[in-house]
Amino acid sequence: MQSIPVDTSRLGVLRCAVEPEAKLSNFETKEVKKDRDGNTIYTVAVMVRQEGRRVSVIEISVTGEPKGITEGTEVRVTGLEAFSWAMGDRHGISFRAAAITPVHGSSAKAGGA
Repeated sequence: MQSIPVDTSRLGVLRCAVEPEAKLSNFETKEVKKDRDGNTIYTVAVMVRQEGRRVSVIEISVTGEPKGITEGTEVRVTGLEAFSWAMGDRHGISFRAAAITPVHGSSAKAGGA
């Protein structure tokens, strides 16, 4: 599987849509997915808003639990890569990052809410 680097500077504002969750490797047994070194892999759903009002949500995998990220927090994604995949009749694009960190000074409840 070939990785494709993604230029996050062209993605506009990135916000957490769903807080970090441990990724499961087996849904039936609830076994948590680990990397080669035994570290837990987490998934963060991130809202991407480029120009205008169109918003997309992508799920990004990252090794280790991202700290300080809650729903609505503006985030910085470092080392984002896309991977195309196919399994039988199913296919898609998955995303992996080296790190996902909160942008300091951003808040989901900004604006007096």
